[in-house]
Formats: sequence, structure tokens, C-alpha cells
Amino acid sequence: MRLTILGGGGFRVPLVYRALLADPAGSVSEVVLHDTDPRRVAVIAAVLTRLARGHPAPVPVRVAKGLDEALAGADFVFSAIRVGGTAGRIRDERIPLAEGVLGQETVGAGGVLYGLRTIPVALHIAERVAALAPNAWVINFTNPAGMVTEAMSQVLGDRVIGICDSPVGLVRRAARAAGADPAAFEHGDVGYDYVGLNHLGWLRSLTLEGTELLPRLLADDTALGSFEEGRLFGAEWLRTLGALPNEYLHYYYFRRETLDSVRDTPETRGEFLDRQQGGFFARAAAAGDPDASYALWERTRLEREETYMAHSREASGGWQRDSHDLEGGGYDRVALALMHAIIRNSGTRLILNVRNGTTVPQLAPEAIVETVCEVTDRGARPLPCAPLREDQLGLMLQVKAVERAAVEAAVFKDRGAALRALALHPLVDSPAVAARILERAAKEA
Repeated sequence: MRLTILGGGGFRVPLVYRALLADPAGSVSEVVLHDTDPRRVAVIAAVLTRLARGHPAPVPVRVAKGLDEALAGADFVFSAIRVGGTAGRIRDERIPLAEGVLGQETVGAGGVLYGLRTIPVALHIAERVAALAPNAWVINFTNPAGMVTEAMSQVLGDRVIGICDSPVGLVRRAARAAGADPAAFEHGDVGYDYVGLNHLGWLRSLTLEGTELLPRLLADDTALGSFEEGRLFGAEWLRTLGALPNEYLHYYYFRRETLDSVRDTPETRGEFLDRQQGGFFARAAAAGDPDASYALWERTRLEREETYMAHSREASGGWQRDSHDLEGGGYDRVALALMHAIIRNSGTRLILNVRNGTTVPQLAPEAIVETVCEVTDRGARPLPCAPLREDQLGLMLQVKAVERAAVEAAVFKDRGAALRALALHPLVDSPAVAARILERAAKEA
């Protein structure tokens, strides 16, 4: 089975390859990398060479010269592109911040700007997949994942599935805090009800062999203080919500505190990654040695994980991430589990970004939601869920309207739809601000 990775020069690609090497089923027979930056993909290929050393049956890796060559004959396509690179991310962050609103890669005005830039490229990829590998499954990692998956689904239908590691990380941490053996999660003994949009969802039920764990967890201050979301949101607010929110909801619930934290820092997350990863690729390329490239990558990866969501952690009192959350990846394991479920027709349950159908009746059937799905060789089917509370549904409806307006703007080059996407976002407080952000982004593109 051939796996193609678009954005093959991405920093996190070695995590995917490491998961493939550890896969006892040996599902993948070849990995094909494609990237628009030849230096980056050469460095990552060197890191993969080092990872494969000594493995009894390493998965062969090939770097494709062009997109069509990479897609032809693919069985699975991982899309993990970053249109505009980290320089584009910096603009997405800095332009909104100059107007006094949050700039973040997937949330708020920054997420809309990133989506507007990325969707046309993602649609082109979808069209080439449909032409060259019509039976391939596309697993979309590209952010903003919900928005991009929704755009690609207009071409590929249910053969594109979006993934994110935030929900499964939340479920694992909550289950551990509630006293469940980590093995119980891996064996499928932990049940959960999770629903929302990408980077905007809630864990509303957590069971172990049929016994509900969430109320007891929410009542226990010590247990809540033992994992990231508990410290991020605080026990009182979590009990008020009666659910565990995705970590990215911190930008919505504590927008003032997070914005103050971002304003007070001399460096945005994009600027940090631009400096850190730029240095890594320059040093690794100069070294020209798989051993040196791998050692540099591992050190850089750990620093990246340690600083993840640093502004939100600072805004909630300042604390360090737990050691078991610094392993990296998560999304690589979700991707591998998704591939296995499709190949084996296993009916595995995973939290994925898929077409809504009737899961949330208030949303359009083709709207992409993030929820618990059953995965077979026919793809991912969203499972029924309990009705959403009014506050949850209201936020979902508003952000989904933003996402769909952004897709419309990118597809039809419609400035009015782009302005609507920016101005209607809950974290943008004025149409005039939205118009200025849009104008400046167009000038600096």
C-alpha cells in the first residue's frame, strides 16, 4: 500500500514515519514525499533514513518530483501542507494583533486568513487526487482542518477525512485523571461522547465499561488539577460547563486573558517556530548527515512540545506541560488508527472531522463536524450524539457560518464573503476592524 505525504518536508513528518516503523501490521509498503521546498524535504528524508537504520523491514521512502507523480497510484494521501510557510503564519498572527484582536493559526481572524490562503491550494490537490487516484483516501492534517476538509469534500465527498490530535489527547488525559488504566483506553474499554467543530468541541461523557466517570472527575479538584485542560480552564468553570472543553476553547472562554498574554510577549508562536525551525533546517542541511539531522530534529521537537500553547498556559497561571504529553505526535497515531480501520473494516471508533449528516440536526448535512465516528472500509460514519446545550450549539453555529463563508470567499474570490467570515467571528469585535484586517492582508500577501 502506497502512502503519499503532501508537505513531506514538514517538521512532524518523522512522527508519522516512526509510527509506520512501529506498526506490526506493516500496512504501508512505500512512502512518497512531496514538498514545494526541496531543501526541507531533503532534510526530512535524511531524518527518516536515520529512523529506519537497523529496522528489520524499513518502509522505503521516495521523494517525488511533482504533485502528479506523488499522487499517481496512491492508496492513502496525507495532506499536511502549510501554504505561505511560517512567514504567512506570522502575518496571520501580527495583522489581527495590530487591530487589538487575537491572531492565532486556526482560531479567530488568523485562522480565517490562513483558510483563505490555503483553501484554493487544497482544492487543487483534491482535483488532482480525483483525477489521478480516485480510490485513494485523503487524510487531512492541514489547518484550519475543519475548514480545509469542508472545502476538499466538495470535490472528494466522504473520501476526505480530517484529523486532529487535540480530542484524543483530551480523552486520554481525562481518562487517566479519572483513574482509568491507560491500557483500557487503548483496548477500547473507555467510551466517550465528543462533539463540536475542529478546535471547538466538548467531551460530555466519559465511561469505563459502562460506568460514567465525568461527574466524579468534575467534582474532584485534585483530579482536575492533574491534567492540562483542568489547569487551563479551572475547576469552577469546568463544573459550571458540566463538560471538558477542547483546549482551543480557552481562546473563546478566556479571550481577554489570552489576548493580554499574547500582547505581552515579544514573540508570537509563528515567530518562535519560524526562528526555531528555520534554524533547524539550516543547520541540518549544512550538516548533510542523517545522524546529525536526527539529533537536531529530536532536540528541536522537544522544545516545540514544551512551548505548545504557552500563551494560554501563561494566561491560566503559568505551568509546565506533563512529561507524558511531550512525546510528540498524537495525530500520527490517529492517522495510523484511521488507516488500519479502513483497511481492516474494523468498525473502530475515532474522533474525526467528517460530514455532519444528521448528527447535529441544526447544521447542514454536508457541513464538517468533529465527532465520534465508526470507521469501516466504507469510510467514517458519524455516530448519533446527545443534543447540544444552547451555549454549545450557539457557538458551533456561529463559527460554522464563519467557516462556510471563508470557503465561499476562497472558491469564488468573493470579498464580501471574506469580510463576513472575519466580521462574524466571535473573537473579532467590529466589521471595521475586519475590513482593515482584510485590506492589510491583501496588501502584504
